[in-house]
Amino acid sequence: RLHARVDCDVDYEAESESWLDALSPALKPFQTPKTATKPAGLDVSGLPAFNSAPRSIFTKKNPFPAPLVENIVLNGRGSGKETRHLEFLLEDSGISYEPGDALGVYVCNPKNAVERLCEALQFDNAKVTHKGTEMPLQQCLEEQVEVTTLTGKFLAQWAEWSGADELKDLVADGKNTHEFCSRHHIEDLAKRYPVRGLPADEFVQALRPLQPRLYSIASSLEACPDEVHLTLSVVRYTLNERQCCGVASGFLANCKADAKVPVYVQHNPNFKLPTDPDTPIIMIGAGTGVAPYRAFLQSLEAGGHHRRSWLFFGDRCFRTDFLYQVEWQRYLKEKRLTRMDVAFSRDQADKVYVQHKMLEQAKDLYEWLEDGAVVYVCGDANRLAPDVHNALQAIVARQRGCDALEAGQYLKDLRQNKRYQQDVY
Repeated sequence: RLHARVDCDVDYEAESESWLDALSPALKPFQTPKTATKPAGLDVSGLPAFNSAPRSIFTKKNPFPAPLVENIVLNGRGSGKETRHLEFLLEDSGISYEPGDALGVYVCNPKNAVERLCEALQFDNAKVTHKGTEMPLQQCLEEQVEVTTLTGKFLAQWAEWSGADELKDLVADGKNTHEFCSRHHIEDLAKRYPVRGLPADEFVQALRPLQPRLYSIASSLEACPDEVHLTLSVVRYTLNERQCCGVASGFLANCKADAKVPVYVQHNPNFKLPTDPDTPIIMIGAGTGVAPYRAFLQSLEAGGHHRRSWLFFGDRCFRTDFLYQVEWQRYLKEKRLTRMDVAFSRDQADKVYVQHKMLEQAKDLYEWLEDGAVVYVCGDANRLAPDVHNALQAIVARQRGCDALEAGQYLKDLRQNKRYQQDVY
């Protein structure tokens, strides 16, 4: 072993950089000096210098404070969902992105959740040190650490602090910890199993860092210069008689115009339009999973392309939840979008989803695949993605007259050739 192993959590950058710095001297005895040589017969005089294009200084470590200029609800009156369209300005940032990329967004915890937690723990307005920086406890809990989601690791720490036999048994058994964590926030734990005299610094160090959230970009830079758009589903739920909201979605839903939100671009090379303009595309998504396809169509329109394209879109109700309906209808009229099949699950007694629409169009969909189409799937990883995959496998098996094993290999080949791409969460 050249250097001791370090185990990291989601906030790994600082630890990994320190680890690599410490490892470097241990590697020197194994390094052989190399002299770069130009391969014989290769003329590089006319090639641009590597990385010569200007790059933005704004990154995950140094996000850009993007002004929010639009925050509107997309759902119609009476909808059981709250889906928002947000637009940020990127002017003078130098930030660039491509359709298929994601936007990283830094958010804050709700003030009322932080206040309730401090009250439950009987914390005053002390100062704490987080990552070597001293700051007010309230600021640290709002901006730096996760204060709601309960994890198994934190549960074990709380069992040790509280000495509660019930928690110790729960952690030792391990079978029901996930269910327990899903039904409790950290605040609930503090109230149900109180720990008196816990130092604020020690409590903060046990919490996970507050991570930026990634959202599929719903715009094309060519069509919307100096802007980036998001499609956001606001998560609201009741837990232990409290009305709760998702940390990130609640933060963004409450942002007012001109608020500056720290953002950066997370490039996604595995969810991209084909370089060949003649390659057909099949886009499958439900709810906010339609976001990158809006970016795809904007990019095709801005480039003057009329690529064959087929969109499968699903949501709850046609009247209230047909996201970006006017835009899709315009693309269809202008033949930017070749075909569109929609599934609104709650408009009839038997629920209909996108996979059902795919099966209805099995013959045509398979013909598109045989013509070289690229399939995109965006949305829920636990339900949409497997349901769509099973539908594709059934379609291939039926149309080829083969068994499930051969159909599965067909899809594996598509994936291997980057013709089956997923952006799921």
